[in-house]
Amino acid sequence: MSIQKHPKFAVLRSVESFSNPRPSIKKRMADGKVLRRKVSFTQQGVYEPPKNRIDPITILENQAKTRVESLIPIRYERMLQSPFAFYRGGAAIMAQDLANQPRTNITVQLCGDMHVSNFGLFGTAEHRLVFGINDFDETLPGSWEWDLKRLVASAVIACESNGGSKSLSKKIVLRICSEYQKRMAQYAKMPYLELAQEFISETEIRKYFSKEHQKKIDIYLKETKGQGNIQVLQKLTTLVGKDRKIINKPPLIEHFKTNAYGRPLHALLDKALCNYSSTLLADRKILFERYMLKDFARKVVGIGSVGTNCMVMYFEGDSANDPLFLQYKEAQKSVLSPYIGESIYRDMGQRVVAGQRLLQGAPDIFLNYGSMQFDIDKSEGFYLRQLRDMKGGIEIGPNGVSLKNFAEYAKLFGWALALGHARSGDAAEIAGYCGESEELNEAMHSFARSYAKQNEKDYELFCKAVKSKRLKVAKV
Repeated sequence: MSIQKHPKFAVLRSVESFSNPRPSIKKRMADGKVLRRKVSFTQQGVYEPPKNRIDPITILENQAKTRVESLIPIRYERMLQSPFAFYRGGAAIMAQDLANQPRTNITVQLCGDMHVSNFGLFGTAEHRLVFGINDFDETLPGSWEWDLKRLVASAVIACESNGGSKSLSKKIVLRICSEYQKRMAQYAKMPYLELAQEFISETEIRKYFSKEHQKKIDIYLKETKGQGNIQVLQKLTTLVGKDRKIINKPPLIEHFKTNAYGRPLHALLDKALCNYSSTLLADRKILFERYMLKDFARKVVGIGSVGTNCMVMYFEGDSANDPLFLQYKEAQKSVLSPYIGESIYRDMGQRVVAGQRLLQGAPDIFLNYGSMQFDIDKSEGFYLRQLRDMKGGIEIGPNGVSLKNFAEYAKLFGWALALGHARSGDAAEIAGYCGESEELNEAMHSFARSYAKQNEKDYELFCKAVKSKRLKVAKV
């Protein structure tokens, strides 16, 4: 079995193959360099839309068919806020465009929806606070450029949507790319065990910021460390009689007794949690089964995820002083699958969890997948993770990362992406292709600039579809 049909990306091998020598680092770097003849840096910088490009509004409407109908207007309202908000919700739109571009086919585990707001802080299994990628709903194996191109395009769009100049957006893109290039060269020569244990720590994070911004970073780190189940308990629940319940805030947080098919939701969740628990590691299974489900509610999150079934689940140990909050997220097929093939995993929750473990290295101890069975032929794949246990996201804008320190974050974005790709793919071959010159970085900026224009056109079409009532929006 392998993640996909690619000789350098095998997960399980025959006994005999373990004794076969792997090509040297030097040879794999040379192989990567040779690929520049197949896909030049100049080609990487050109954006060509598909000849029969599917209307972006049609793509969004097709996505809506598999989602909770009443929540779709909330998704559209959130996408309407700016070209960057639209871009965040439009991973499926860009997927067809990326599929039309030349690529090296050096396979890594793709995030699949890589943009500047899909990074943040998280706690490892050992409760170390580290920086990395934090959204994996669209993950699939594919060519490394797809993630980098979506990331740099997002940097241009996010910067200029918030009033930044073209020169600033270029600076951000070049910093992302040069750091990706630098780190990939480093990881190409790093022993595999060291690479597996590599993380972007608090100390490393602080080095990337000027003294002016370090105070803000220290506050951000301290706040993230303070995010735990007790803090969530105080914020999301209230006493109802003798029991604690999740606070209703419709339509964003709502309790439901039945699912969309009219089946009792509590009974379905009991079976789903048994299914989830059955594949946990033994120590985590024992720990999880000490908790009892006390309450659950649907919770609308993000932009791209709106309309999928997402819930917050409240568990208790021996008392209310021992709470556990897990986030339930429905996992559908990746938006990349029509273009690079189906996942080897039949369960889409397993696809997401496997991808997250490859890219992050050591996610929280309760990350795992399961299936909620509605009928003989109807089920829903999902994954669970802790809700806010040492987790802090990155938001670009007045309430988050400002234009003043956006460029300082840029290197962290490039580093985190390189680390995820090196964990899951051949760092030596990618490093050989990327080289050390600025030519590739300039090409990526050229692509980002061109795609920002495509996104602007698509956003204008989206705004017209809302204005004409083709798409309904709901303010909440």
